Amino acid sequence: MTQVSDRSFLHEDNAKLIFSPLKFRRLEVKNRLFRSNLSGMFDEYNGYGGHTRINWEEKFAKGGVGCIISSYTPVAVRGRILIRYAMIDHDDKIPFWRAVGNRVHEHDCRFIMQLSHSGRQQDMGGVENLFKRSQSSTSQKDFFHGILAEAMTVAEIHETVELFAQGARRAKEAGLDGVELHGANGYLITQFLSSGINDRTDDYGGPVDNRARFVLEIVRAIRREVGPDFHLQMKINGVDHNNWLYPWKKKGNTLEDTLTICKMLLDDGRGVDAFHISSGSTFPHPRNPPGDISVQNLVRWYCGMLPSGVRTRFNYAIFNNPIGGPLFQWLWRLRRGNVIEGINAGYSKYLRDEITKIDPSIKFICTGGFQHAANIADVIRDGSCDGVSIARPLIANENLPQILRTANGPVKQKECTYCNKCLLNDLANPLGCYEVSRYDGDTFDQKWDNMIKSVMSVFDPPLFR
Repeated sequence: MTQVSDRSFLHEDNAKLIFSPLKFRRLEVKNRLFRSNLSGMFDEYNGYGGHTRINWEEKFAKGGVGCIISSYTPVAVRGRILIRYAMIDHDDKIPFWRAVGNRVHEHDCRFIMQLSHSGRQQDMGGVENLFKRSQSSTSQKDFFHGILAEAMTVAEIHETVELFAQGARRAKEAGLDGVELHGANGYLITQFLSSGINDRTDDYGGPVDNRARFVLEIVRAIRREVGPDFHLQMKINGVDHNNWLYPWKKKGNTLEDTLTICKMLLDDGRGVDAFHISSGSTFPHPRNPPGDISVQNLVRWYCGMLPSGVRTRFNYAIFNNPIGGPLFQWLWRLRRGNVIEGINAGYSKYLRDEITKIDPSIKFICTGGFQHAANIADVIRDGSCDGVSIARPLIANENLPQILRTANGPVKQKECTYCNKCLLNDLANPLGCYEVSRYDGDTFDQKWDNMIKSVMSVFDPPLFR
């Protein structure tokens, strides 16, 4: 499935390019490798950061990435995506994030906070949100889990814009290196941007200019709070692919829609500094994270989602059915397509080519299963992007940057298999690589024990001994 480049560039040329500095308008990163936004449920239930989170972020900084993009960081408890994720909803969260930044900076690694709001894509909102419908651009429930939603009032929209702005201010006061708005993969900003989701008839719905009004107001409010010299980037879908599960659903935004939105977010040089290109209007989505889906693991861990939406029990029955489960897996693979590594590169190239005609200083980061130096260097060299973000291959090999300095990628046995077991286990277990075949050992039991040891390593060192 992974297409490793067969171009004849010498590896040292690829490594030289990958490990060259990336200069944004207001930020410099030591190489072109970004740890993409991910984390386990490592923090306190009430949204305060935990010691394990610091261990988690530091291990990737030690591994050699140039910059870490935090996991989805809620700007309000109403916008939680999962429980036990550190938030940025109050000034009393600043000291924790300062500690995270300081630990990461010790390894010459930058740290960008991803500001997020779940909207109706609220997997586990916690007891605080138990009897509340999720806020969204629409009152239509999401079509995958069936999470109930209510369209935000204009007053609530303005309040939420301010929540994002204050989150950015706190990130700056914590000494972090920038913020990213999560406008991809089905979360609240996507719910406003997407023509497949937003059904409003007021100034925040209808044509693309109106659908982008919410995020443009967020960008301007952030600039009001942090000034022109603090790095600000936007994660956005190249294409929504909103009809991946049900072909009769609206497809959502096209590349041309996304280009229009990106042009608006430049805001005459006062807006964003970079775009982070993904795809898919839900999470999970066959294109994000691109890979396989294990029906066995869906049955084992999806039960944690059962209270979240009105379709979850139906989904669970499908996954557990001897016919329905394999059919879902077949559809997932069909909608993903054959390419995993670099799946979004074509979208990124189209957008980058057009946007840099307007402002050559704008940089592009592309996500999508990268773990081979030849492929990473190729997408940078051909102008698809300026850097790549990596998630699962770094969970599998946190020292991947060190590997890429001297080799095209991990040895075959140690490669990320894109099985997505890490994603499914995260609903109940510590985030880590759960592909037993990757671990050393002569027997299954030995491999399993080594897997558990690796997954649990994030808890060491403990806060107390």
